[in-house]
Amino acid sequence: MPQAVVMRSYGGPDVLGVEDVALLALKADEIRVRSIASAINHSDLEIRAGNWPVQRDPPFPYIPGLEVIGDVVETGSAVKGFCAGARVITMMQGTGGVRAKRDGGYAEYVVLPESVAASVPPDIDPVEIAAIGLAGVTAYQGLRKLGDIDARRIVVTGASGGVGSAAVGIARALGAHVIGVVSRAERADYVRSLGAHQVRLAAAIENGALGENSVDAVLDTVAGKLFAPCVSALRPDGALSLVGGVGGGEVTFDAYRLLEVTLTGYSSESLDAGSLEQSIERLCGWLKRGVIQPPKRTLFPLREAAQAHAVLERRGVEGRVLLVP
Repeated sequence: MPQAVVMRSYGGPDVLGVEDVALLALKADEIRVRSIASAINHSDLEIRAGNWPVQRDPPFPYIPGLEVIGDVVETGSAVKGFCAGARVITMMQGTGGVRAKRDGGYAEYVVLPESVAASVPPDIDPVEIAAIGLAGVTAYQGLRKLGDIDARRIVVTGASGGVGSAAVGIARALGAHVIGVVSRAERADYVRSLGAHQVRLAAAIENGALGENSVDAVLDTVAGKLFAPCVSALRPDGALSLVGGVGGGEVTFDAYRLLEVTLTGYSSESLDAGSLEQSIERLCGWLKRGVIQPPKRTLFPLREAAQAHAVLERRGVEGRVLLVP
């Protein structure tokens, strides 16, 4: 029988076990995908811990995972856009993942509605686009919130993480002068290899190293203590786009800055089929032309999902963590 990672309670990484699971019958609008790789997101950690509860009754057993890339092996009777053999990627938008209404992508075979899948060209390395995945989509859509960044000075916080490392390359591709912010000095060379023109330490940014009115835009994946100095660093008419808060959601800043700058943000929960298709098409095009580089990725077999969660939870990895069957 095929296998999947199954949660039967909330808790630490050890609640993730591998079990044999039956293949579900397809509904008319669904496709069955044989997994190639499933990326792990910080959102997965929140769901596993019970901070973002599974939104179905009963919640367990539950297969986590916001995204998966793989090949279609079977289609429902009403499916028009895909056939067996097609390569697709999904972020489980509006069905699994953060909303956790149905099982996710940590499985050898994943069933999902046709409407939440996007095509991936067969000449693109599936592991590379899996490493870009939701992080790349989030980075791209978050950067779009900043408007035209060509020839602009833009700060990317958490630049060695999944979303941040994708954002560095995408911002560079869009013509920006990129300043990457990292928490550890040993990650600076990696961020430069992705395209950052400069790299700064988060501790220095917290102490005002950027200076006031010094940058045009910020893509913030961290929030927390970095938020106020990033807002202060914006020039008049600058913008900050928040796409994550691994440093904490409680922030303070000078409210009068709202008279001069724009604070906005993006969540993948607003991702729809059209935006996913457009994002993946753009990212695959850049990847194929070498305009962006895939982030580092660490691969774990499906049976080691608990170890993979533990590594990501202690922030002991650059780039992204992938589960492979």
